[in-house]
Amino acid sequence: MVLLVSTPVIEATGLGVTLGGQPILDGIDLSVPAGEVLALLGANGSGKSTLVRTLLGVVPRTSGEVRLFGAPLGPSAPWHRIGYVPQRLPAAAGVPATAYEVVSSGLLHGRTLRPPRGHRRRALAALDDVGLGDRAFQRVQEMSGGQQQRVLIARALVRDPDLLVLDEPTSGIDIPTQATFVDTVSRLHDAGTTVVVILHELGPFAPLIDRAVVLRHGRVAHDGAPPRARDEHAGEWHDHTHAHPDPEPPRTGPSLSVEVNP
Repeated sequence: MVLLVSTPVIEATGLGVTLGGQPILDGIDLSVPAGEVLALLGANGSGKSTLVRTLLGVVPRTSGEVRLFGAPLGPSAPWHRIGYVPQRLPAAAGVPATAYEVVSSGLLHGRTLRPPRGHRRRALAALDDVGLGDRAFQRVQEMSGGQQQRVLIARALVRDPDLLVLDEPTSGIDIPTQATFVDTVSRLHDAGTTVVVILHELGPFAPLIDRAVVLRHGRVAHDGAPPRARDEHAGEWHDHTHAHPDPEPPRTGPSLSVEVNP
């Protein structure tokens, strides 16, 4: 009998990153199969955000290889199949864009400057999913930090991504909205979407997590079953000794940044 093994959605081998002469990631091996919900856990400064940014080509790697859907990291990677939610919207304060415009920009990729047919319906539906349907035409810089985060989530969801990558997605969001967002992610997962989510603690995502990877000082300290609720804050999961924030990297990667497309 021949067993068919599907290509991993994400595959990284020997991944290393050094920024400003400081090693941030060291020898990371990671394989994420299709349909899995993977949590990246670890203390501040453990390298979680740097790992995600490196997997998406935003941070240059010092060593190792990354493949997305079987394609090497670079222009040939299927970026249109990926939705990315960063921790914040850095351009919000300086760009007079509405929530609808920001979300619609998520449908642009490569050299395509015109959104696809039906983009208005899709953008408004994505804003409804995060509870901002009534604020679609409000300028983003007039919104609270939590509302801006929800706009970023909608911008990722509007792509109907095959891979959804989330960096602390519930930070600054009220509990009812967290629950609504987790329900949305659950529906995507049921439809086959692969999810990678950076979390400080599992929180409302706990029922969805299939597997946890814990980073400590830029290395994988655990790869397997997620921690039990009573262990979430234990030292084996969150070692804060000598923790430091990840350095802000240069933006060298493809068009997955959250800046609004002109």
